[in-house]
Amino acid sequence: MELNADFTRRVAVQSSALDWQASPMPGVDRRMLDRIGDEVARATSIVRYAPGSSFSAHTHSGGEEFIVLEGVFQDEHGDYPAGTYVRNPPTTAHTPGSASGCTIFVKLWQFDPEDRTQFHLDMSAAAQEGHAVLHEDAREKVTYHELRAGEDMSQEGPGGTEVLVLSGSISESGDTLDQGGWLRLPDGMALDLTAGADGATLWMKTGHLPFAAAPDV
Repeated sequence: MELNADFTRRVAVQSSALDWQASPMPGVDRRMLDRIGDEVARATSIVRYAPGSSFSAHTHSGGEEFIVLEGVFQDEHGDYPAGTYVRNPPTTAHTPGSASGCTIFVKLWQFDPEDRTQFHLDMSAAAQEGHAVLHEDAREKVTYHELRAGEDMSQEGPGGTEVLVLSGSISESGDTLDQGGWLRLPDGMALDLTAGADGATLWMKTGHLPFAAAPDV
C-alpha cells in the first residue's frame, strides 16, 4: 500500500475528516496519513484505542515514535497521559494498550537503525518560552511550539518539514488546519504559517525526509 508516498510533494490533511479504519486488533482503529507497505510499513497514523483494548506484544524492528493526544496510553513500562512524547527505538519491545481508551499520533519505521535512545517526556513541561527541542540527531530535529493568537512562524526547509497541530489552528499556503491537522513539506520548501484566533500548539519534525524509505522486510 502507498499513501502520500511521494515525498517531493506538499501534503496537508485534516485528520478529523478521515474515516477510522480497523487494524488487525479488535478495538484499535487508525486514520492513515502516509504509508509505504502493508501491516509492516513505514507509516504515519492517528491510532485510537477503545477502552480495554491492546495490541499483542511486539518488537519495534524499525522504531516507533508517538504522541499521546487524548486519554492514557499504557504498556509494561508505564502510563503515558495526553501530552507525552515517546521514542521507542529499534530493538525495543512492549505490549501497548489502554484501560480507559486513548488516541495517539504514531510514526513507525522512521528511525536511524543504530538509534538506541529510548525516552518519554511531557512536552509542555519541557518547553521554555513556548519552545522545546524534544530530540535531535544527525537525521532529524523534533520540536514542540506554543504560538500566540496570530503569531507567525517561518523557517527554511532543508530535509523537509512535518507539522502536527496539537491544539488551536494554523493557516499555511491557503490551508487552515485545526487540532489533528497534519502538514508535510518536501525538502527545500520553506514553512510559513500563522496561528489562529486561539493560538496553536505544534509538534514539528525537520530534516528527515531524505531518509524516507519502505521497511526492508
